[in-house]
Parts: sequence; structure tokens; C-alpha cells
Amino acid sequence: MFGSIGVTELVIIFVIALIVFGPRKLPELGKSLGKSINEFKKASNELQHTLEQEIRVEEQQKVAAAPVADPPPPAPATESTAPGDTVPR
Repeated sequence: MFGSIGVTELVIIFVIALIVFGPRKLPELGKSLGKSINEFKKASNELQHTLEQEIRVEEQQKVAAAPVADPPPPAPATESTAPGDTVPR
């Protein structure tokens, strides 16, 4: 998730944040960061869903707008019958 950030780097970042923001502000910042990440994920998922839906609608419109080809005329009979021959049924 964090790429090449290891446990040591996370501890160092946490200690620096603790020094800069203090122990009372840190839980508040973590909570607001979590909410922000959650909202970003929701917005991203909604955007992806909307784009997929629009693509499906456009594909359906292309299929509906495509001209329907006339059915081919019936093929002529390939067997010829001579006078007196019977046609099998």
C-alpha cells in the first residue's frame, strides 16, 4: 500500500508527527485523515461506476443505430429436375 516505506520509516514519521502536532492533536488528525481517505475512495468508485455506465449506454446506442441489413434473397435451387423425375419430399 505504501510502496517502499517500511516499518522503520513509518515509526520515524509517527515520531515526527507526534513532536510537531503533540499527543492531543494526533488522534484528531488520524481520524480526519481516515475520513478524507474514505471520502476519496467513495468519490473514485462513484466516478468509475458512472463512466462504466456511460460506456454501456453509448455501446447500446451504437448497436441500436446500426442499420439492419436486409436478409439475403433465397438461393436458387441447385438441383434441376428433368421431365418425368419426381421430387423427393
